[in-house]
Amino acid sequence: MTVAAPPRVAARIAVPNRRTKPRRTIGRWLLELNAIVSYAFLYIPILVLVFYSFNASKFNAVWRGFTLDWYKSLFAGGGVLGLYGQGAEGEALTFQGAGILKALQNSMVVAVAATAISTVIGTMTALAMERFHFRLRSLFDIVLHLPVVIPEITMGISLLVFFNLGFRLLENLTGVRAALGFGTIIISHVAFNISFVAIVVRARLAGMDPALEQAAQDLGANPWQTFRRITLPLIMPGVIAGALLAFTLSMDDFVITFFTSGVGSSTLPLFVYGMIRFTVTPAINAISSLMLLASMVLVIGAIGLERR
Repeated sequence: MTVAAPPRVAARIAVPNRRTKPRRTIGRWLLELNAIVSYAFLYIPILVLVFYSFNASKFNAVWRGFTLDWYKSLFAGGGVLGLYGQGAEGEALTFQGAGILKALQNSMVVAVAATAISTVIGTMTALAMERFHFRLRSLFDIVLHLPVVIPEITMGISLLVFFNLGFRLLENLTGVRAALGFGTIIISHVAFNISFVAIVVRARLAGMDPALEQAAQDLGANPWQTFRRITLPLIMPGVIAGALLAFTLSMDDFVITFFTSGVGSSTLPLFVYGMIRFTVTPAINAISSLMLLASMVLVIGAIGLERR
């Protein structure tokens, strides 16, 4: 014979005490410590770079006070390098200072063109992969993800070899000589941006109800009308997020651009690398901080649009 517990006792047994906190085990302490060390290892150097971009000294190793002069003088001649000279040296520094505007313009042209092309192709690829089933679909899916996982230096060298072989074949067939330049940089950026755009748009398509498209077709809409009025508005946040991500990657890319750029097609990351050859001043930190800020804004915007 079993005796039922009084209601108050049963309630105490069934409902755990909410005030009781879980015990912090050694494993949890180690995981938290590992996370703290990992984030510190990644972000402390970036914070130091941003901090020294406000250094009044011309040398990064010596702190001489807070100043905004490096940001003000980025587009003002020799102030870009933090150096001033007379004669040939001064002319060279002034040329470098004026060159940052040209490098920024080159980066914007390449990024906008590569983003536009890769967004269109990546969106079409995502629609084909998510809505249709065809032969070798799995193989094509693997090839689509290769630019995301392979090292940039491998892709840069392979693109350089590809362009050299293509230019040689074009010269042998038509007699036209081609060289590395903006065209090759844009093609290279499109080659790896397509994968990122396709992945973001496919994630948006995976969360979309196919019944909406079927309902539109049942109501008499043709495939183009269904895409324009139903599919495209629903996946537009993913398309914009993929475009922002592609723009950020194109603006910040150095390795692939280094292998596929030609004379007169230097982008902003290549220009910063050239500045480091002269000297390392807080001006380089200022440029890097501005690029970091722009990248963070674009990435945060892309993530926010993707979650809508």
